[in-house]
This record gives sequence, structure tokens and C-alpha cells, in this order.
Amino acid sequence: MTGSAPTSDLGGWVRSPFTGAGITYDCLEKGSGPGVVLIPEVPGITPQVLGLAEHLVEAGFTVLVPSPFGEPGRPASGGYLAGTLARLCVSGEFRAFAAGVHRPITDYFRAVASDLAARTGGGVAVIGMCFTGGFALAVAVDDAVAASVLSQPGMPFPIGRARRLDPTASPAEFDRVAERAKAGEVCALGLRFSEDAGVPRERFAAIKARLGDAFEVIELDSSKGNAAGFSRRAHSVLTNEVREAPGHPALEARERVVAFLRERLSGQTSSFGEP
Repeated sequence: MTGSAPTSDLGGWVRSPFTGAGITYDCLEKGSGPGVVLIPEVPGITPQVLGLAEHLVEAGFTVLVPSPFGEPGRPASGGYLAGTLARLCVSGEFRAFAAGVHRPITDYFRAVASDLAARTGGGVAVIGMCFTGGFALAVAVDDAVAASVLSQPGMPFPIGRARRLDPTASPAEFDRVAERAKAGEVCALGLRFSEDAGVPRERFAAIKARLGDAFEVIELDSSKGNAAGFSRRAHSVLTNEVREAPGHPALEARERVVAFLRERLSGQTSSFGEP
């Protein structure tokens, strides 16, 4: 592919600390309208993550981006990514290798979502990506969450069958999300590239088996010779792989995410802007 992914910077974002579940991290906030919590991918709030966040602001959402790791605005690099990932892998907040467990960091994100919902006047959406992709599902146990987007959820690392099937939530959390989905209180959207070994199909199949029609799956073709020219190593559906060209599959996936958020948050009192 030619071109590059959309990027942005920290201009106009309000940065302030937020404490929840006994944890404090800085959060960035911008925009007006229904609330969206965008949990960054590793290594942190990169220019590409800010590009997605800015797009959501322009689409008419109040966007809040927690910063639980990395340095906001710092471009990704191999060393930066490896160093951040190494720290997260030994963190008890994230429990990167465990299957079927509760992750303490999700309590923090639940508090963030609940606070944003109270301030924006209704339910919110949560988007997780890569290392944080599955957090968007675990956070949906909270009544404030009306929509979850799981973009290339890569944790727990898919080593062995149990981890490949794991939705990044404990059994009790998964049960609660399934109950809420059955009642029409929450829906989820999952995105992955077809050849992304770090995000196994079995994970989405396990979620689909529980949530049924409340879970929509978008799989982009990254097989050899695919029409869009994606590498077999393509991973970041909503950030690094997006090209702002008509008909581009990752751009269309991003557009579907915006439409999904609007569908789920349409009861908000604030009006939506144009994408």
C-alpha cells in the first residue's frame, strides 16, 4: 500500500488525572456529544491513536483517552514498543498471560466510563485495541456501557487453546455481558485481519457463541495477494492500517465503527456532527 495512516497531535486535548478503583492515570478529553472511551494500543497514545481519536471528535463524540502506559504524543518505535510491552507483561494490573481471570485495570476503565456517562448524560461506548482490545468487553459489565468495540484483541497472548478462546474477561464478567446483550443493553463489534495470528479466530468465535447477533465481526482480508495490499502482518485495523482513500477496507471498517457507535448511542441528547 502507499500513503500513511491518519495522525494527529495533542493540540486542543485537555489532560487531567483521573482516579478510579484506587488507580490514577492521566486522561485526555476533547469534543462534545455522546461519550466514547478510547483505550490506546501499545505502546500508548501515538500520533496514529490521536488520529483515530480526532476523527471520533469530528464525528460528534466526546472522546476520552486514558493513558495507562506510554507517553502521550510519542511516536511508536521498536524499542518504545518492546519496552512498554515488557513492563505490561509483568504488571499485576494487566495479567497478560492469564486466562479466565479478572484484570484489575478493567475496574479503572469501568470507573472512567461511568464518570464519562454521568457527564455526557447517557450510555457510552468503549473501544479497545490490540493489547487492550478485550478490555472493551470486560468493561461492558457496567450498565453505563452501551457499545463495545474490540479491535484486534490480542490478550491473553494466544498460547494454547484456553488462551486462544479467552475473551479477556473472567467467566463472571463474560456471563454478565452475555446477560446484558440478551436484554439488548449492550452490543459489541469485533475487528481483525484474516492472517493475524496474534488475534485468533477462535476468540471471536467464542464471543459470538455467547453473544449471538449482539456481536458483529469484521474480518479484513490480509491473505497473500489481497486486493488492498495488506501485509500478512497487518494488525492495527483502526489506526496504522487506515488509508484515507475511497473504498479502502480499513477506512470502511473505521466508518462502520462510527456508524455502530451512532446506532448504539443514538438516544443521547447531544446531536452528532458529520464524519
